[in-house]
Amino acid sequence: MFASIKITTTALLCCFALSLPAQKAVLYVSTTGNDRAAGTSAEQAFASIGKAKAAVRAYRNLHPRDTIRIQIAGGLYEISEPLRFEPADGGTATAPVIYSAAPGQQVIISGGKRLSGWKKFKGNIFFAALDESLFKNTAPAELFVGGERRQRSRLPKTGFYRVKGLPDGATPYNKPSSRFEYNGDDINPGWKNLHDVELLVYHFWTDTHLTIDTVHKKEHIVTFRYPSGKAFSDDFTTGGARYVVENVWEGLQDPGEWYLDTKAKRIYYIPLPGEDMNTLEATVPFASALIDIEGDALSGSPVTQLWFENLSFRYANMQLPAGKVNNAQGALEVPAAIWLKAASDCRFTHCSISNISGYAFDIGEGSSNNAFRFNSISHLAGGGFKINGGSVREHPLLRTHNNTISDNEIADYGTRYASAVGILSRHAFSNHYTHNKIHDGYYTGISVGWEWGYGESISQNNIVAFNHIYNIGKGLLSDMGAVYTLGVSPGTKIQNNLIHDVDAYSYGGWGIYNDEGSSGILIENNIVYNTKFAAYNIHYAKELVVRNNIFAFGKLQQLNRTRTESHQSVFFENNIIYWKNGQLLDGNWDTLHYDYYVNPNLPNNGMVNRSRTFTMDYNVFYNPQLPADSVRFYKYDWRDWQKAGNDMHSVFADPLFADADHCNFSLFGNSPALRLGFRPISMDSVGPRNPAGETYKPTPQ
Repeated sequence: MFASIKITTTALLCCFALSLPAQKAVLYVSTTGNDRAAGTSAEQAFASIGKAKAAVRAYRNLHPRDTIRIQIAGGLYEISEPLRFEPADGGTATAPVIYSAAPGQQVIISGGKRLSGWKKFKGNIFFAALDESLFKNTAPAELFVGGERRQRSRLPKTGFYRVKGLPDGATPYNKPSSRFEYNGDDINPGWKNLHDVELLVYHFWTDTHLTIDTVHKKEHIVTFRYPSGKAFSDDFTTGGARYVVENVWEGLQDPGEWYLDTKAKRIYYIPLPGEDMNTLEATVPFASALIDIEGDALSGSPVTQLWFENLSFRYANMQLPAGKVNNAQGALEVPAAIWLKAASDCRFTHCSISNISGYAFDIGEGSSNNAFRFNSISHLAGGGFKINGGSVREHPLLRTHNNTISDNEIADYGTRYASAVGILSRHAFSNHYTHNKIHDGYYTGISVGWEWGYGESISQNNIVAFNHIYNIGKGLLSDMGAVYTLGVSPGTKIQNNLIHDVDAYSYGGWGIYNDEGSSGILIENNIVYNTKFAAYNIHYAKELVVRNNIFAFGKLQQLNRTRTESHQSVFFENNIIYWKNGQLLDGNWDTLHYDYYVNPNLPNNGMVNRSRTFTMDYNVFYNPQLPADSVRFYKYDWRDWQKAGNDMHSVFADPLFADADHCNFSLFGNSPALRLGFRPISMDSVGPRNPAGETYKPTPQ
């Protein structure tokens, strides 16, 4: 039988292939195994996942219709390079290849390296010598002790420094900037290993990571090796941006802090009370990624039916590529630990991904019908997911679509790259981002679309539904929202999301944010409350439908629109707006006249002159602290607002929530909103569902 088949494997693997039953095969991996074993039983297990992968490829050459399960025994599996999977490593529609933990056991696939041999330096400072191999990729930028992230030495110890001035003068916000003036001794040319120091500048919607080139003490000017993509101003003001300096030897002062000396190849650490340096479990991320799934979309060779179940992935040392400083929106340039390219029908379910130095997942061009469900994704220097494919200007086979990201928890993201997003979806269509719990990040929860303005976009028919997004922004960056959209997006729906506690630095901190050119989107049945700025915000948009939502307790504004354009921006109806502070309608709610083509059979060839750039009706507005006649509807009082043709059937009345002060927005049966056609919104099924079918109940926050 083997004589007629060309395979490059050992005779032992050939025997393994012959011994497995048809239809379903099991291959075993164990920390106590041996890569020279047959892998056909727990007693004959392989020692490495890489060896099992080679055996799978050999077996599939003989039995392409058999499902293969690689059962991995509990334990720690350390890798120094990502596990790479190509088309030959995948399965078929009826016979997937499944990598899973043995029942009831925890499998940890780690790209980290444990540090040992700690010695006392002086006082309470200890050091560990680093092996040369730790600098093979890029020097480690994070340290974890007992699985918890430790703070890199920084100045100032709390708060921020401020840029003093802009030596290049007043510039556009997006002009590349390579230097600034600093105050006093905020930056010291005498710092040890000055080129190891990193500045993190927080301005606009980005955090820029800069390496010092020179410091001119007399002029108080610092220059950088690579420029920032934005001015060093405090957003769009004339003030200086906030920044911190990290990995400063002189800043190593407090317990729990560490410092990397790249010249001496040492890590210095001040232990927390109770930590024993003889038994300290200190780990630095090392591997440049953990999983690399790569097919070829243009040649019709995707990786298919490759499943990962019940596995834990820890530690990966992805950092910005050389010359990059994190200028792009959404920390786009930050790599991911697990990435897919030209992958189809692959799955990650019930996995745990944590302590990652970048994004967790990158779903790239030509990837379709993949599923990421019931995963716990946390403690991320970057974000949870990046999804991207070919744009309208690229080959159709490169387009990414029909992927499902659901029932995951994405928590504690953006710990190093604050502008990272929970789920960043760019050029991709017909994807489902549903039933996720996204919280405790420093920037946007879910971002969909990547075309600025009204040009053609691939980002269509995406579903953002039943997500619980809260406690994000944290007052660090500006111009962000829990759900953010961009560009023409026909068929996209934002439905039944529970959003609350969104905070930004100077402006932003919106709940649902329709940015430049957002068009053709349905926004329905969402509950949004406790936002710094508007619960609902439009920059500029076209033909959005916003209906049957509850927008409550915006601190500074409730609804905001930035720009009036010669078309209908939004149909806003059957919503409830409930507030106590801030403006009701902020921004620009002016209207203007424009010609609109209706039907060539009508007079004047169907061209009519219109003046509506937004339509609002059948809404309920209520501020329990203000009478209706004292509320400003943009430039109008309530009566004049209606005389201008707005909210003709709307009411200013108590919607009769069960307990608005405690964020219980259930409606009593005699609510005026119900009489206007409002449909009660249930949040019982928001967030991750129980795999057995039970509904996850979000804990009140």
